Amino acid sequence: MRIEVKGRNLAVSDDLREHVAKRFRKVERQVSELAELEVEVFEERNPAIADSQVAEATLHLKGVTLRARDASPDIMHSISLCADELHVQVKRHRDKRRKRRESRAAAAAQNVEAGPSVEAVEEAGVAGDSADRTGMSSAA
Repeated sequence: MRIEVKGRNLAVSDDLREHVAKRFRKVERQVSELAELEVEVFEERNPAIADSQVAEATLHLKGVTLRARDASPDIMHSISLCADELHVQVKRHRDKRRKRRESRAAAAAQNVEAGPSVEAVEEAGVAGDSADRTGMSSAA
């Protein structure tokens, strides 16, 4: 997974990058190597907002984009909260995909076990009857 850390009006240090990589390791194990994670950190300028340190994470997967946003007084804590929230979303997304795939496989296996449908047998019988009739009429 490719991780990109951006700071909006905030310097991004190596410690911050390492913390992001460490906290999003759970997410990294669950997604493909082609996934792209963008983490944006910034500080709210409004002094009335106590949770001024904000972290936003956007995870681009094949066919879906997951987002998480958390704020707290400490930027490291905001990143941790964001990582936990995104981990839950990824897990839910994977479970949903797995469940859908298993139900489709079960339905396909059930169709194979049942054999050809009654309609397919009837159509084949009707087609066979007409072929026999035409064969008889041409021979006579």
